[in-house]
Amino acid sequence: MLSWPGKSASEDGGPMHPAVLHMLDVAAVAERLITPFDFPPALRDALVLLVALHDLGKISDSFRAMIETGASQRFRHWQLTEALLYAHDARLAGRIGGGWRQRQALYASTAGHHGQPSDLDLGGQPGLPRRAGDMRNALAAVGAGMDPAGCVIDAFSRLWPAASLEGLDPEGPTTALGWWLPGLCAAADWVGSNSLWFPPEAGQPSLSDHLARSRERATSALAAAGLAGSAVRPGALFDFSMRPMQSACTAIPLADGPMLAVIEDETGAGKTEAALILAHRMALAGKGRGIYFALPTMATADAMFTRARDVVGRMFAAPTLTLAHGRAGLSDDFRDLATGGPPGEDDPGCTGWLAESRRRALLADVGVGTVDQALLSVLPVKHQALRHFGLSSKILIVDEVHEMGEPYVARELERLLQMHRAAGGSAILLTATLPLALRARLLATYGAANPGAAYPALTVARGAVIAEFPPDARPVKGPVTVQRVGDADQAADILAHSANGGAACVWVRNSVDDAIAAVAALAARGVTARLLHARFALADRKRIEAQVLARAGKDGTERAGFVLVGTQVLEASLDLDFDVMVTDAAPIASIIQRAGRLWRHMDRRPAANRPVPAPVLHVLSSDPDVVVDERWLQGALGSGAFVYSVADVWRSMRTLFKAGRIEAPHGLRGLIEAVHGETAEDLPAALIAAEVQVIGKQAAASTLALHNLVDLTMGYRGAGRGDSDAKYPTRLGEESRTLILARLVGPGLRPWAGEGAEGWALSEVSARRSRLDRLPLPDQASPIIAAITRDWPDWKRAETRVCPVAEDGTICEGLRYEAELGLIWGGDA
Repeated sequence: MLSWPGKSASEDGGPMHPAVLHMLDVAAVAERLITPFDFPPALRDALVLLVALHDLGKISDSFRAMIETGASQRFRHWQLTEALLYAHDARLAGRIGGGWRQRQALYASTAGHHGQPSDLDLGGQPGLPRRAGDMRNALAAVGAGMDPAGCVIDAFSRLWPAASLEGLDPEGPTTALGWWLPGLCAAADWVGSNSLWFPPEAGQPSLSDHLARSRERATSALAAAGLAGSAVRPGALFDFSMRPMQSACTAIPLADGPMLAVIEDETGAGKTEAALILAHRMALAGKGRGIYFALPTMATADAMFTRARDVVGRMFAAPTLTLAHGRAGLSDDFRDLATGGPPGEDDPGCTGWLAESRRRALLADVGVGTVDQALLSVLPVKHQALRHFGLSSKILIVDEVHEMGEPYVARELERLLQMHRAAGGSAILLTATLPLALRARLLATYGAANPGAAYPALTVARGAVIAEFPPDARPVKGPVTVQRVGDADQAADILAHSANGGAACVWVRNSVDDAIAAVAALAARGVTARLLHARFALADRKRIEAQVLARAGKDGTERAGFVLVGTQVLEASLDLDFDVMVTDAAPIASIIQRAGRLWRHMDRRPAANRPVPAPVLHVLSSDPDVVVDERWLQGALGSGAFVYSVADVWRSMRTLFKAGRIEAPHGLRGLIEAVHGETAEDLPAALIAAEVQVIGKQAAASTLALHNLVDLTMGYRGAGRGDSDAKYPTRLGEESRTLILARLVGPGLRPWAGEGAEGWALSEVSARRSRLDRLPLPDQASPIIAAITRDWPDWKRAETRVCPVAEDGTICEGLRYEAELGLIWGGDA
């Protein structure tokens, strides 16, 4: 058994590590990883035994020839693992029992530890193959390894003699375990394959002696990797006076077993702290051994990471903490944490091993990232099961759930909650503006009916509901008056007048082009406005965000006369507080979110200290009572009229102007349901065709989601795949292209953001691909650009364009970039 190689010998001529010893290394890691999960001992040992057999396919002529001579393989070793487990099923049946369907489901999960299940047709019940070709050819590739592989199964079974599947339902396909086991196996394999932690062992050790050493090494290896786990710390998380929702989260009874809680309250009511208080109670009750905080955008995730870093050390004893999204490496806070050495007694830390990969990030005690990283666990992409395993031990907190109401994402979120519950996981959802119909679907994933329409509300699925709250002790802004503004010139006049009176002002626009135009309109009135949108290079966006927070943030100073023009990025990503607001017409949920940035921090800036007497939301909109055709909104908004469904915007404006004000929190449910509920007003005849078209697109998106999502009932072997993330997106939308901006310095190009390890990444800006592809962008084959990109991977050269920016901002005909305005279209672009 020890003569079969597990991998090539090290370059320094050290010993070859036999496959069998590597398999025991991985099993020792799996023993440590599985211990906190609530499995009966016999089942736990059976799962560890199966993990130990994950590389059984390396006991084959095929794999040996690849290692020793570089010969190509018709079958990968993990495919041969499954074939060998099928072929030796009688051996395992006598050892671990269970039904043959159960064993085959778990064989597929064990073999699929490289991110996807095998697609070989190995037949059904042992001895009754549908097509013998794949099995016959796979076993031919095993060759002389057939009998030794059987000996390995027997030897390993003696190491875990109590292993048994008998506690499982003999009629069931072990579906939930089948989705979970590949992730456990992959995580254990990644740690157990690290030669620094598990060095090759020379000689002919007994398997039991090696397993004993591997168990000792596994303890230190998991600590070094950051996967050793963290104890939950009792005690209060915060020392401030509780808001009503936060107090409710300290008192509401917890449900038995996996639980789902929904926190609904107005923007700025302290929902994040409320969720952390509730999550801490759930962790103390054994409903999770960590947290994953899922946010709608990278910007919101970055902001939450900074907040979480300061509190999770009170929840857990020196937990590992990661940031999980595509640009996590550009976060100064995360880089400081990942390179700052071991944490203190109460401080979170992050190991280099965890920081290397977004997939690994979900294995940390606490993760903060985009919801996309969690949604990838329910799409048939490579390492989907690893993400599912990482989340399964966490209390999943999904913030800004109303941002996920689009049909495709909503279906993904439902499936995520279903899968999380099946693995024994608990979750908390946070929202300010969730329609009742979507709330009902989400609560149903944990078996609950819709509990009613009260708002604010704290709802535990199949449990208690708190809908009565005492008055908030903090100062409140009171009702926000709503006034319609008929055109952009009037909006600019309001802002100019207010800024000259000392107010901090903001104009939230629906499109970037309109935001740029608004800055010019204000400049013509003698008002200098800052601009923030999604079409800035990342370095410029970070710089502008910091400047905006310094003026209009919670602790902002020099607010008088400050004016900001921004787009939807202002709705959730930044904690801002303005005295005067103008917003373009938008769906009611967006309007409520935007209004949450008006007179926000009343405890710091009470009404008496504001330069205006009351909060007023000025809404730039056409009159909803005068609708001639489907271009009803275009007269007021121009290009911004096409960003949202015109039917949603019309109903929102009709409801909002009829109400005349926004009363938070108690009036918010009525506004939301008047637009999205069963009693929503009928549209004017001129807008019906536009709504029918939107309904068709939404139905298509929902259908596409159901097609794309993994089918949990089919099991990992039937529904898991290893496809690309690009093939199965977490969100639908128009495709974008990334430009990488550069400056001409001497004979070559330098990153727009300046030199440094992250200079090129911080110089990226994205825009609609269809619009960019019509432009004569710089030739990527030119020597000056090729000198930059020659060492880049093929995918990066294909998906990005390096764009030198001239002194006057020109990139090419029809496209410019300016540090204070961002990417600007010109001409016919």
